[in-house]
Formats: sequence, C-alpha cells, structure tokens
Amino acid sequence: MFDPDDLERIRSAKAEWEEETLGPTLERFGEREETFTTDTEGNEVDRLYTPDDVADTDYVDDIGFPGEEPYTRGVYPTMHRGRLWTMRQYAGFGTAAETNDRYQYLIDNGQTGLSVAFDLPTQMGYDSDADMAAGEVGKSGVAIDSLRDMETLFEGIPLDEVSTSMTINAPAAVLLAMYVAVGDQQGVDRDQLRGTIQNDIMKEYVARNLYIYPPEQSMRLITDVFEFCASETPKFNTISISGYHIREAGSTAAQEVAFTLGNGIEYVQAAIDAGLDVDEFAPQLSFFFNAHNNVLEEVAKFRAARRMWAKIMEERFGAENPKSKQLKFHTQTGGSTLTAQQVENNIVRVSYQALAAVLGGTQSLHTNGKDEALSLPTEESVRTALRTQQILAHESGAADTIDPLAGSYYVEALTDEVESDAFDIIDEVDERGGMLDAVKEQWVQRQIQEVAYERQREIEQGERVIVGVNEYQVDEEAHVDIEEVSEEDERRQVESLRELRDDRDAEAVEDALEAIRDAARGDANLVPLIVDAVKVYATVGEICNVLRDEFEEYHPNSAV
Repeated sequence: MFDPDDLERIRSAKAEWEEETLGPTLERFGEREETFTTDTEGNEVDRLYTPDDVADTDYVDDIGFPGEEPYTRGVYPTMHRGRLWTMRQYAGFGTAAETNDRYQYLIDNGQTGLSVAFDLPTQMGYDSDADMAAGEVGKSGVAIDSLRDMETLFEGIPLDEVSTSMTINAPAAVLLAMYVAVGDQQGVDRDQLRGTIQNDIMKEYVARNLYIYPPEQSMRLITDVFEFCASETPKFNTISISGYHIREAGSTAAQEVAFTLGNGIEYVQAAIDAGLDVDEFAPQLSFFFNAHNNVLEEVAKFRAARRMWAKIMEERFGAENPKSKQLKFHTQTGGSTLTAQQVENNIVRVSYQALAAVLGGTQSLHTNGKDEALSLPTEESVRTALRTQQILAHESGAADTIDPLAGSYYVEALTDEVESDAFDIIDEVDERGGMLDAVKEQWVQRQIQEVAYERQREIEQGERVIVGVNEYQVDEEAHVDIEEVSEEDERRQVESLRELRDDRDAEAVEDALEAIRDAARGDANLVPLIVDAVKVYATVGEICNVLRDEFEEYHPNSAV
C-alpha cells in the first residue's frame, strides 16, 4: 500500500517521536496500564498504529470494494446507504396469543422483522404436557405445540410482508414445516417466504446443550432442510450458523469466528457429501454473531469473518457463485455483558454494541432490553432497545457511508490479527478431524471453558472492570419492573393442546407419523413428510418422539 521510501520515513519519524515527545511524558506520567490487550487471545494493543503496521496489506486483494471479493467492506455494493439493516427484536413468551400481541406492538413501533424465541420444551422437542416440560412452559420463549399455535402466533401478520427469524435448532425442521404450512394457509407462494431458521445443531453441542439426536442424524436433518428450501423456499435462509452462543459461553472474538466458520465448513461438507451442489445451497446460508463491548475489535471481527468465508468457500469448496462466498449475518448484542446491578447502564452497553454491529456491516440486528439480566424484557425496555437502533439509523450518521473505519491503521491491523488467529484455530480443528470430531472429544468446549474461567477470575480479582459490579457500585438499586409468565399460562397451553388432540383426525395423524418413521429408516428427505404431518396437526413432541425412536437421543461423554 505504501512506497518503501515512505515507510522508512514514517519509521524514522516514529522513532524520533518516541524519543523526543513520548519519552518525557512517559517518564513523568506513565500510562494507565502497563499493557493493554484485546479480547482476542489477549493480544497486546500497541500504543500507536501507523502505515508500517499494514505495510503488507494490498488494498484491492485484502480490502477491496463493497459487493466484491473479498467482501471485507461488505457483501452489498451500497450496504446501509441502500437499505438499512433489518431491525429485529427477539420476542416470545407465554402463549402464542400473548406473543402475537407483542409482535403487533413491535410492528406498530417500527420493527421491520420478526424474531421468534421458543420456550425450552419446544426447543427440546417436547409438548407442553410432557413431564419434562413441567414448570418451563412459556418461560424462556413462546410455547408452540402444533400448527394451531403457529397460526395464532402469526394471526394478522401476512408472511409475504415480513421476514421472520426462528431461533430453533434440534426440532428446526418441524418449526420450519409449520411456518411453511401457515404460509400455504395464507395463500403465500413458498418462494415469497423470507427469513431464517437457526437450524445450527453444532453450536448446541459446543455451547448450549439443547440437542436431541446424535450428531450424524442431526446433520441429516440439516441437509434435508437445505435440499427442501433450495427447491421450495429459495428466499429463506436455511441455517443461521451461530457464534452468538459460543461467545456467550465465554469464547474470545477469534474463537467465536473460528468455531463458527468451522461449523459452517462442517455443514457445507455434509451437504456436499449428501449429493448437493455447493452453489445451489450455499447462497442460503447465513450467520449469527455476538456484539460485545470492545467496539473496534468487534468491527474488525466482522470484517475478518467476511474475508475468511470468501476464502474458505472458494479455496476449500470451489464455489463459483459469488453469493456462495458472501457471509451475511445477523447480530445480537451481548446478553452475557448485561448486569443485574444498575440496569440502566445496560442501555449504554447495548448502544455501543449496536454501533459496532452497524459499523461492521450487519444485515440485521437485535438489541437487548436493559432488564434481560433479570427477566423477560418489558414492553418499555423492548421499545427503548428498538429506539436505540432507530436513533443509530437515523440520527448518528453511522450508516451514511460504507465501512467507515476502513483504512484505520489500527482497525486494518486488528482485522488481520483476528483473521490470523482464527485461521490458526481452524487449522488445529482440521488436525483433529474437523469440528464434529473436535466437539465429540470435547476439545472445543474445553477451549471456551478455559477462557471463561480466566475472564471470571479477572473480574473477581478486579483486573477487569465491570462498571457497577466490581467498580462504581451504589448502595441502593432503583426499582425495576419484571415481566413474568404465570402458571395460568401453562395451564391454558396444556388445555389447548388436549383439546387439539380431541378435535383432530387421529387416523390421519397416525398415518403421517408412520410415513416419517419409514422415511427415517431410509434416506428420503424428511421435510416434506413433516410438512404433511403438521398440516394434520401432529405435534412437535409427537414428530420428535418418532425421530427419537429411530435416531435415539444423544448422551455425550463427560468433559475430561
């Protein structure tokens, strides 16, 4: 990027500055810390960055232009100047009717996309009246047992006018089938359905443990979804390969990128092994990242991830379609960064994290409510979180130019650093046989646990300041309204489910479930059969139990 003579002149001038200007000040006053580090592997942050730190960077090959490889500056030519990111507020609690009310409220307040949170029984493939569901129905998301619940969830919301993200993994094929069925009922052509199904089971084995089936059978369901959506719902993203929960579990920024893209590599290879053409399904892949507090490092992380995915898709898989190489991603602000102490401070944290996501070129964004360290967010805190995005979009100027931090010596050096560290981790994963094997042997989990332990030690020792927690505490906390789900919600949900079973055509349900059972024993695509089953009101639990019988449940070895 720079002429060698210019670089030599810069080095000489820097040395002179260090001796004549910096030296006396350091001798007299020192600095706040002996060393400053990034979150990524604790790499040291230099005092000052100059062109010498990016001397090996080639602008065209390494940075380029928006909408062109290597996509460092964004996957679309106009980015947020052409269209703002989709503003999603993750929502779901209690019954489908209550959540529908929240969706209508958010749409009335300017939300541009829906994002569905499901309760734990639904995420684990249990119906609300299952013994395992007791006490958890509607608590961490909305309870969805059948197509009837999904109909209620989207009542009055035309599916050809919204983009919907569904955070569901182990039973993702079932919830996708219900969404398709609602679209069919509304008369919406399937090729007009837009949104994302998370469908990312690998990160469940790594970070959340909300899995049902063994990895191989789970991968089959995922590739079946890829194949179904490529032909039936081409505008629907078939997977949201998620680093969010990896970061929430305690990883560094570089680990978040490496393990997320490592999971992506595993999914792409599984689909190719199943006979799919990479350029047929890869354009429908999407990603989901976390945004934490170190604004500049987060921006660098997003830029590095885009550049890495373009290289991976071309060099590993021979992708030719430009859309196959474009890393499109949703961002959610960091839930693990929110504190129960001085909850108003969380508004500030979320604002900085949202700024990092926008500066980093996100395609959609969820901003957490200030009270989410305590409970489900109230309507007031959800509105404030949404207003945070709207102020960022319309008042801050952050979206008025593309990749505004490009060319910063620090940001470019940090982008290179994140990329290098992440590729080193991916190389080690490859040496261990890939992500599937690395996860089975608990290696990935141990890497994250070690970082999480060290971060917690730093907080407890006061080496890492968390405002309001280990510094700047107050004696009295302000009153905070809490959103609660009542036991009455669970009772109503269970009653509704039992009424459904009495009203539906039991023989049609049994036939549909038997068709799924037969297909599970072979290699036919399961998704069309699941669509048939949900349309006769087979429940999430009934469909998942058939697959439990055929695939078995997964019980990993204990971490060592």
